[in-house]
Amino acid sequence: MTASEQQLPVPAARIVFSEDDRAEIAGLVSEALRTGALTLGENTAAFEAAFAEIHQAPHAVAVASGTAALEIILRALDVAGRDVVVPANTFAATAFAVLAAGARPVFADIDPATMAISPATVAEVLTPNTAAVVIVHIGGLISSALPALAELCRDRGVPLVEDAAHAHGCSLNGRPAGSFGVAGSFSFYPTKVLTTGEGGMIVTADDRLRDEALAYRDQGKAGFLGNRHVRRGYAWRMSELHAAVGVVQLRRLPEFLAVRRRVADRYTAGLAELPGLTPVLPPPGAVSNFYKYVALLDDPRLDRDELKAELRQRHRVSLSGEVYELPLHQQPVFAEFAAGPLPEAERVCGRHVCLPVHSDMTDAEADRVVEAVTETVRRLAC
Repeated sequence: MTASEQQLPVPAARIVFSEDDRAEIAGLVSEALRTGALTLGENTAAFEAAFAEIHQAPHAVAVASGTAALEIILRALDVAGRDVVVPANTFAATAFAVLAAGARPVFADIDPATMAISPATVAEVLTPNTAAVVIVHIGGLISSALPALAELCRDRGVPLVEDAAHAHGCSLNGRPAGSFGVAGSFSFYPTKVLTTGEGGMIVTADDRLRDEALAYRDQGKAGFLGNRHVRRGYAWRMSELHAAVGVVQLRRLPEFLAVRRRVADRYTAGLAELPGLTPVLPPPGAVSNFYKYVALLDDPRLDRDELKAELRQRHRVSLSGEVYELPLHQQPVFAEFAAGPLPEAERVCGRHVCLPVHSDMTDAEADRVVEAVTETVRRLAC
């Protein structure tokens, strides 16, 4: 590593658009502006088709956000007035989508080895009033217990929904994220592995759910050009300008994933002998996009805030945001739905960090993070 490389900061996240990609996006946007086809046009159709192919899904429906994607799925499942099980360690949007669909969120504990709900933790909270179960693929990790969870849900007659906001290009035993439940929702927020600026995608093999999603995203209309409304929908369309970004970004996904996996391998090898910090790694048969590289702080002497501050101030290395800092059952906004304690979610939320991973990260940057983390953890744990 050169002296100049040692001086440059390693940011928590970096959004990657090459000069060629920017030029291609500009051309697609320019054509949309020239023709006036600004929504539900050729770019959206191309993006949906390519995304469906990569994720081996019969149908893909582009929408305005990942939150909208999840809410549409839940509305199509008619969960209103009933319970929907969600993990306690997810982003608030997962539970917000449940509430917006007219249902009540029920928070389940997690398996710390997978960062996800498990058949055991879900079985504890299933009732006759349960309308759906939502599993979240935190940080791009696909739980090895997902097939068993899907079987449990089938046996109990409860639809399983995948919140795959983090899981572009991820799989378990050759099956892509979004293919284990009745549908999956993806996010294209700027920090995600694949971004459109703002946007989301629904993938499903269910023809009825696809048709429902097409109606819900366009103000509940029976058809794009008509004015016959069959659902209480919203303006959840993805614009042609955002879809143009997605078309180009999606072509880069294999490259992005290769870079992120190489960085993760360097982290795993470099931190293998470091006591007090244990990476949460994909199980055998799983392919992760390493949207997050999660590590648990096993040594009680390690304070997360202190560790992050030391890395930033001494080494100019910024860690990315947690997944997540505070579990949902402890969030003030969900106080009326709180049930606990949920010890594993509470422990994991309070005792983990996420190392920086970028889709263009260099080996030198990754090695610098390993050196900085190793030095800081050893010093703070003395």
